[in-house]
Amino acid sequence: MSQLPACPQCGSEYTYEDGAQFVCPECAHEWPKVAEADATEVAKVVRDAVGNVLQDGDTVTVIKDLKVKGSSLVVKVGTKVKNIRLVDGDHDIDCKIDGVGAMGLKSEFVKKA
Repeated sequence: MSQLPACPQCGSEYTYEDGAQFVCPECAHEWPKVAEADATEVAKVVRDAVGNVLQDGDTVTVIKDLKVKGSSLVVKVGTKVKNIRLVDGDHDIDCKIDGVGAMGLKSEFVKKA
């Protein structure tokens, strides 16, 4: 008989398999059979408006006027943004824009320079 892992939430040794998951009967916690390390190895690919793959440190150009939420500032078309950082979340890019400051951008509004 194979050794099943203990529940990561409560530590119970009475786990069982249910399809592609392990289930704990004591706390009802469910988790996938595939190790999470294997699942996170697949990196998220971020693409610009044209379809080019973006990477940390790239320079991009804004392709649409973007209003800055909470202020009267506008990031104009053609603004170059240097040294971007890719992040997870609703905005794909963290950056600093001259005259505006630190902000998050969506990759659909930029193209690789």
